[in-house]
Order: sequence, then structure tokens, then C-alpha cells
Amino acid sequence: MNAFKRDKKEEEDGGGNPFQNLEKTTVLQEARTFNDTPVNPRKCAHILTKILYLLNQGEQLGTTEATEAFFAMTKLFQSRDVVLRRLVYLGIKELSSVAEDVIIVTSSLTKDMTGKEDLYRAAAIRALCTITDGGMLAAIERYMKQAIVDKSPAVSSAALVSSLHLSNVSGDVARRWANEAQEALNSDNVMVQYHALGVLYQARKSDKHAVIKLVARLIRTSPKSPYATCMLIRMACKLLDDVNESGELLEFIECCLRHKSEMVVYEAAHALVNLGRSGIREIAPAISVLQLFCGSPKAALRFAAVRTLNKVAMTHPAAVTACNLDLENLITDSNRSIATLAITTLLKTGAESSVDRLMKQIATFVSEISDEFKVVVVQAIRALCQKFPRKHAVLMNFLSAMLRDEGGLEYKAAIADTIIAVMEGNAEAKEAGLAHLCEFIEDCEHTSLAVRILHLLGQEGPTSKQPSRYIRFIYNRVILESASVRAAAVTALARFAAACPDLLPNVLVLLSRCQLDSDDEVRDRAAYYCTILQQHNDPSVLPLIHPPQLSIPSLERALRNYTKSSMEEPFDISQVPPAQVAEEPTPAEIQLVTKPAQPRLTREESYAEKLSQVPQLAMILQESSLFKSSPVFELTESETEYNVKCVKHSCGDYLILQFDCLNTLSDQLLEDVTVAVEAPEGYTIICEIPCPKLAYNELGTTYTVLQYPEDIHSSVMTTPTTLKFVARDCDPSTGIPEADQGYQDDYVLEDLEVTLADQMRGSGTRGMDINAAWESAASRGFECMEETFALGANVTTLEAAVQSLVGFLGLEPADRSDRIQPGATSHMLLLHGFFRGGKEIFARARLALANNQVTMQLSVRSQDPDVASLVMSSVG
Repeated sequence: MNAFKRDKKEEEDGGGNPFQNLEKTTVLQEARTFNDTPVNPRKCAHILTKILYLLNQGEQLGTTEATEAFFAMTKLFQSRDVVLRRLVYLGIKELSSVAEDVIIVTSSLTKDMTGKEDLYRAAAIRALCTITDGGMLAAIERYMKQAIVDKSPAVSSAALVSSLHLSNVSGDVARRWANEAQEALNSDNVMVQYHALGVLYQARKSDKHAVIKLVARLIRTSPKSPYATCMLIRMACKLLDDVNESGELLEFIECCLRHKSEMVVYEAAHALVNLGRSGIREIAPAISVLQLFCGSPKAALRFAAVRTLNKVAMTHPAAVTACNLDLENLITDSNRSIATLAITTLLKTGAESSVDRLMKQIATFVSEISDEFKVVVVQAIRALCQKFPRKHAVLMNFLSAMLRDEGGLEYKAAIADTIIAVMEGNAEAKEAGLAHLCEFIEDCEHTSLAVRILHLLGQEGPTSKQPSRYIRFIYNRVILESASVRAAAVTALARFAAACPDLLPNVLVLLSRCQLDSDDEVRDRAAYYCTILQQHNDPSVLPLIHPPQLSIPSLERALRNYTKSSMEEPFDISQVPPAQVAEEPTPAEIQLVTKPAQPRLTREESYAEKLSQVPQLAMILQESSLFKSSPVFELTESETEYNVKCVKHSCGDYLILQFDCLNTLSDQLLEDVTVAVEAPEGYTIICEIPCPKLAYNELGTTYTVLQYPEDIHSSVMTTPTTLKFVARDCDPSTGIPEADQGYQDDYVLEDLEVTLADQMRGSGTRGMDINAAWESAASRGFECMEETFALGANVTTLEAAVQSLVGFLGLEPADRSDRIQPGATSHMLLLHGFFRGGKEIFARARLALANNQVTMQLSVRSQDPDVASLVMSSVG
């Protein structure tokens, strides 16, 4: 530990970051010290710390740089210094994803993992599992199983957590090591027990009945670890939606409210109030527990309790009313986050008589909290305005004061939204609301918000008691603001002039000045409105101030027709329908404009257009065109929490897997969504393109690109798939995440099949003479293979046999050979098409029906013998 000891002189120099001005090149040059003999542990530890610092600050190392640093670092295994060795383990984990040939340290890590030095073993296990791939897994499996049941808690926990990480390498790791995890579950160490339960759940999570048995058994034995108990509560809550008989699970969660660990008590209370089917009576025990936590001396417990009560107040405000006295005591809490949540909860549950007092208390600290919590306060005030309309004056004055304070766009927009909502719901608040908004735009630095308020003033101002009082505020924006704000102000002025004839002369003067503006849009608007207002001095001009959104195709067609006419009459824009009205062209218009019909896109063309919009896929489509797009294949059932559908695109040597994902959970926001595919033998994963965000009930798409194997026979395969994502809990009503960071999760999907039909398509030439083409293929050197098959018991008719074979091969029937004469007992099916890469293929199937058994003699001719062989082996 001497390496971490600081000299007295260093302490006197004060704080500061000693690594603040590091340069990557200099540090990598210093790493050559690792090659010195003997090793200087103190110096090497300092250099290795610099490397780790740079990596954790986001510094990127090239492959060559990382490899050289990694191999120099492996020389440090010569030293027995504990601090240096543990830094080496960290370095291995950091560089393993960039450097090449990191597998070389496997033997050293295995030696440390199985050695007698306990300070090495746990860290060595974590480092070893970081560099382990599917090929190495079998070699270390015996050591990992021994480590899971090791007497040392640190070693056992490291092995259990590493086995969870290894699930990304091999999906069945947790299942294969479940017996050892079961033994570790009996450990006296709280963390070992918690990690063992995590491995057991990972092994069983795809089998609902196995999870039910696991939870039922653990409920009866009650784990000693509070962490394991919290996980068990979460597992029970997840099962409550799927299990009809939920009495035992609910009883267990309620029993946990009396647990000796505060962590478990809160987890149980949180679970009860978040159950979808819980009423006021069911959550009453949980509310009582949270009320006790509000008076806890621990800030973390107070925050957790008031945050949960705040959420409950949205759905069951009456249940939280009993806690109002405890919440009022938290208003003066030294932790401003707790005070804010207490105030907003009281705003949702308090009485009308307490509004004035709460507003005064909020004003004392609202300037000290972050924008995020200010938005929460504003949302609570908005709900209070709807609940107590007579208090709108007090609430809007408070919101006006908040508008004048410093804050970001989201915060100011939330206040403006609240003021507008109050105006819409309460006619008495209109005048005060407009006055507050006018004062705000005098100093508003957010363009989008200023434009929105000007639009509102143009709509509501002309019908107010004194419309003229708003003209000054609007014209100030023409003088002082950016072009987009000036354009919005010009439109608002025109609305006043059109609706208020007594203001028309003065507004025309202002609009004429705007025609000298430096921006084209402002000048055009001013000229347009001046012309209309001067020609039509009556209220009927008002609709022309906001022209309807016209149908662009219809407008284009009408203008083209007008230019082809004599153009003696002015163009009548009123004849052009609005955008939402669908209009069919008249016969006269068709005679004037002969527009060629747009060809209908094929399925592949429409998919190619969509794929080309993804930059990584556009490069592949430039090399070779899209050959075949498969039908949609569902990887989940429709009633599951995540719906995933797959479309397989064959494009040259590449297989593009398009996964369309749907999140059906309103309380979760998924981020960095990918579908992990275990590349079968011969296949190579080229890249994965994640879906950045998947909100509730919104469709998102993620892609995985594979390269087909060189051996054609290996291209037909089945592989497991897993949906991986970062889940963030969010408010179901707004979709806004409740936490800054989410947690990694995955969801096992159905196996993905790449079939023969995914790689073959029909020729699209129905008029060809298939018999002549079949004979000419032999003269062109096409390889011919022939074999006889007895079709399965589920195929009992010739129609079923033809339909099954056409769908299986993906080729196109020729000469209408897929049509069978009624009562026929024999038939010949002729197929033609191409295998990926443009390899032509013919197939001829002689079918015979006898005693509900179909026999088929299949002949295949292809210019590539491997393709013909693949067809035969696949059918067999």
C-alpha cells in the first residue's frame, strides 16, 4: 500500500488534479518502463494509473497503441506487488475490447484465479471473464464452477457476477452453472446470496413456471440477505401480472413491510403502491410505512418516501392526505430535493385554504433548486389550478415571478404551458395571463417560445377588453428580435388589424415600416398583409390572415394548368383544396396535363429505399442491390411486453436483419435497443445498428448485418436471439424518465431461422418456355441432381404439396404449373429462379398421390453444383 502514501509536501500543495494535463503520446512512451527488469512497482503503478485515467476520460487508443500497451503491461505479472497487480487487472479489462491477441494472458489470469492469494483471485476472475469468448468458455468452466462455491465471499461473488456477464457470450451459461449458484444461495454472506439469486433468475427467466417455483420456495425460506429479498420482491411483482392465484405473493410482499431491514421495507412499500391493480385499501399499509420514513433521520429514506408519495398522489391523492402533516414538516428540510417533492405532493393533496401558505413557502427556496425540480413544481401548480379555479390569481402571480427568474427552455416552456392552460380553462384568467406573457416576451431569449406566445397574442388579444394595450409589446419584437420572431410579430399585428377596425390605420403604418425589413420572410408577410388589409376593410378578411395549408400536389397541378392557359384571368387559389382533402383529378385536367402514372414499387424496392436512409446500410446497397426481402417473422407473441418482428434482407454476400421493435410497457423507456444474434459457424457479424430510444407504443428499428459463410451449405441455420436494452423507469402519463440512469436488461426471443427461401427468388418471367429452358440448361453445363422423397404426414393432397414446396424453395412456378386439375392423382411442378449472387436454378417436381401419401421425385439443375446440393439436402 506504500504506492498510495502521500508525502507531507504533496499535502501542503493543496488539492488539484495531478493528471489534468496528461497527453496520450507521452503516457504511452512512459509505458515502455513496464519492460524494465527488475520491475519498479511504485513507478509502474503511477504510469498505469495515468493510462486508466485517460481511458476513463474518454481518450481513444488505436488498435496498435492499445496492443503495444497491453503487451507491455503483461510484463508486470513478474511483480508480486498487490496494488500493481490489481491495477494490471483493471488495465486488462479496459484494453481487452481494443487490443489484439489479449487471450495471451489467459494462463496468467487462470493461475491467479486458482492460486492461494485471495487478494488476487476475485479481480483475476473478473478480468478473465472480460476477455473470454465462446471458444475459451469450456476451458475455464471447471474453474468458474469451483469459484462460485468458494469459501471466500469475494471470490464467490466475483464468479457469480462474471457468469451473468458471460451470458452475453453464451446464453446458457447461467443454466449450466445453476447447481453451483443454488449452493451459493445458501451462503451466509449477503452479497453472495444476492448474486446467486440473480444467476438463478437468469437461468430460469424464460420459463415462467420455473420462476414461479423458485419464488415460491424462497418465499417460504426467506433469504437472509436484504439485497436478495429486494430482488425477490421484484420477481414477485413481475409474476403478479401473470399468475391468477396471487394471494401468496401479495402476502409475502406485505410481510416484508415488517422486515428488520429498512431497504426491504421500502422495496415492499414501493412495490405495493406501484401494483397496477392496487386500490386505496391495498396500499394503506405501504402508505403508513412511507409516513414513518418521512420522519427518519436518514436523508435517503426521507427522499425515497416523499418521492414515492409524490407518485402515489397522482393516482390516489386521498390516500396520501393522511401524511400531509409529516410532509409539511419536510418543507423546511435542508435537502432541497426533499423539500421540493414535499411541496409538490402537498399541492396535489392539500385543501384550497392552504394554497396561499404553500405558495409563500415555495417562494422561499424555489430559486435554489435545479430546473428539473422547478418543472415538477410547475406541473403541480398546473394541477392545482385545475382543482381550485378560484385561486388562479395567486397561482398566476407566482408563475409570473418564476418566469422572470433564470432558467432553461424546458422550464420556461412548462410555465408558459401552464399559464396558457389556465387561460383556456378559466375565462377570468385570460386578461391576467396575456399581461404576464407580454411582460415575459420583453426579455425572452428563447425564439421558439417567443413565436408561440406571439401566435397566442394574435389569437386571443383582439377579443380582449383592451386590444390596443398589446400592440406595443408585439411591435417591440419587430424592432428588437430575430427574423423568425419578427415574422411572427407581423402576423400577430395583422390579426389585430383584421379583427379590430379602429386599430387598422395605426397597424397599417407599422406594417408598412416592416416592408423595409432585411429578412425576405418578414418583408413578404408585411407586403401580403398590407395589400389584403387595404383592399378589404371589413372583418371577413380575417381568414385570409392565416391561409389554409394547401394540398401541394393539387396546387402544383393547378399552377401547371394555369400556365398552359391564356392567363388572362387571375389565378384563383380558392379552387385549390386544403391538405387534408383528397382530390381526384377531373377529366379536363387530365387532358390538359398528361402526367405519366407512377410505377408501383416492388416490395424489395420499398425496403431498399428505407434501408438506404441508414448510412451504414447505404454503403452495402451501393456495392450490390437488394436481392430478396423475406416475409415478416415474429420473434415474440403479440401479448408479450416487447414485440419484435424480423425481416431478412439478402443483399449480395450480406444478410441484413431488420428488427422492428414495439415497447408495450407504459412505465418504461428503452434506450440503446439491439437484438443480439449469436453468429452461427461460418457467419460473421459485420455491425449492429441500435435503436437509440424506444418509447411506449412507438415502433423502433434496429439492424444487424451478417456476412454469409463461404460454404453455401452453412447458410441455412437457426440461431438464438436476445433483445438487449437499457431500461429507464418513467412516468406512464408523461413518458418522462424518473431517473438519470437506467439499468441493463435483456429479453429472450424466439430462435431466428435463415432458410433456403430467404436466399432464392423467382425469375419474374412467366412467359418463358420452361421446358425448352430446362433442356437448354443441360447443354449449358448446368449440374443436375435427382432424388425421390416421401412427404410428411401433414401433406395429404397435391395442392398442399405444391404450396409447401413453392414456399420452401422461394422459386416461381412456371407455365401455371402450380394449378392442379380437380381429381388428379399426379402432377408436375416446374420452378425457375435465382439463388443469391445471380445463380440460375431450375427445379422439376413429379408428384404422385396414393392412399393420402404424396411421393415426390425432385430434379434440380443449377450452374453452381453447391446450390443444387443445398436444395436437395434442405428438402431431405
